[in-house]
Amino acid sequence: MKIAIVGAGIIGVTTAWELACDGHEVMVFERRGAAAEEASFANAGVVAPGYVTPWAAPGMRAKALRSLLSRHGAIKMRWPLAMRDLAFMSRWQRACKLETYLANRTRMQRLAFYSRTRLHEITEACELTYERSDGYLVLLRSKRDLKLVQPGLDVLRAVGTKFQQLDADEARKIEPALSTETSLSGAIHLPDDEVGNCRQFALLLKREAEALGAQFHFGCDIAPLTRAAPRAISLAGGSEAHEFDAIVMCAGVDSARMLKPLGLRIPLAPINGHSISANIREPLNAPRSAVMDEHYKVAISRLGLRVRVAGGAELGGSRDEVNPAALRTLYKVLHDWFPGAVTLQAGVQQWKGAHPMLPDGPPILGPSGIPGVWLNLGHGSSGWALSCGSARVLADLIGGNDPGVDLEGLGVERLLVH
Repeated sequence: MKIAIVGAGIIGVTTAWELACDGHEVMVFERRGAAAEEASFANAGVVAPGYVTPWAAPGMRAKALRSLLSRHGAIKMRWPLAMRDLAFMSRWQRACKLETYLANRTRMQRLAFYSRTRLHEITEACELTYERSDGYLVLLRSKRDLKLVQPGLDVLRAVGTKFQQLDADEARKIEPALSTETSLSGAIHLPDDEVGNCRQFALLLKREAEALGAQFHFGCDIAPLTRAAPRAISLAGGSEAHEFDAIVMCAGVDSARMLKPLGLRIPLAPINGHSISANIREPLNAPRSAVMDEHYKVAISRLGLRVRVAGGAELGGSRDEVNPAALRTLYKVLHDWFPGAVTLQAGVQQWKGAHPMLPDGPPILGPSGIPGVWLNLGHGSSGWALSCGSARVLADLIGGNDPGVDLEGLGVERLLVH
C-alpha cells in the first residue's frame, strides 16, 4: 500500500519504520525542519511501564487544586485558556471515576509493557546505539510521600513489575551521588525500567526506515483533510493534492485540527512540560541512570555526558513561551539531589514541549471510521514509553494482522460518544 504519515515525532517515525518493514510504500510529512523536534525533543526519556497511568484518577481533582496553589506544584494553569482547554478539563473530571480510571490504567499499562518489549526488539534488530541506562529510582522525601505511594505499589504488584522498597541508605548505594543534605525517607527501585534519549532513537530509526525505502519530507505544513478526498494530502499554503491508499495521523496536538473537517472531534489538549539539559561537570556527582522526585514529579536522567531534568504540566498559555517558575522548580530539584553535578554557567538547554493529551488517558490507535484514515495519537507525556508498541499495533491493523496486544478501549469510538 502507498501510505502517508503526517508527523515525524517519535510516534510518526516508529510508525514509518514498522510500515516500511511490512513492505508498504511510506511517505512521512512533517512541518518542522527535522524529526522529533517537538514533544519528542527533550523529554525525560523514562521508560517505566508500571508508572504509565492516566491523569484522570480518583482524588486527582483535589491533588490538582493543591498543586495549583503550591509554589512548586507539578500542575499549573496559565492564561489564556482556550475553549479547547476548558472542554478538556470538563471531560477529564468525568473520567476521574474509579471504574473509568481502573479500565484506562489497565489499557495504558498493557500497551506500555508491550511497547518496552518492542523497543528492545527494535534496538537489537537494528543494532541501535543511543544514550540510555538501566534502572529507575523513585525518591520519597517524607513519610507522607511513603504513605501516598503505597497504592501505586499495589498497582506494580498487580501487573508483575519487579521493584524493591528501599530505605535511604539502600537508595544511596544505587545512586551514590544523592545529596545527604536533602531529607530522604526511602525509595522505590525498578531495575527493569530504563532511561533513553528519545530524540536520538527517533533519528536513528528514521535512518533505518529510509534504508527500507521510506521517504521523509520536512517543512511541509499539511492542510486539514477533506471530506471530498480524505486520503489526499496537500500543503496548507496550496498545492496539488496527492492521493494515498491510507493516511496515518501522528501529528500530535495538531491532529485534532486536521481531522475536524472529517467530522471527527478529537478532544486533544496540549499539556506543556519543561526540561533543562546540562553538561556533567563531575561524573561522580551525577546520577547513574534516572531518578524521580515523587513529591515534585520531576525526573532527573543521565543521558551520556549530560543530565536532563524534566517535569511539570501546564494547561493553557503560549506553546512557545518558557515559564520561568517551572524552570526554577527544575533547578531546585536538581540542586536538592545532585548539587554540583552539572555546569550551569553556560550551555544549558531549556525546553518546553506540548504533549498531546486526551482527557481519559489512553491514546487512540486504529481506524478513524473514515475509510483509509488511521489514527496513532494522544499519547500525552507517555509518548516515548508507548511509541514502539503503538506503531507495531497500528501496522498490524493496517496489514489485517492480529495485533500483539488487546485493543479494547483504544479505538476512537470511546471519545466520540459524548
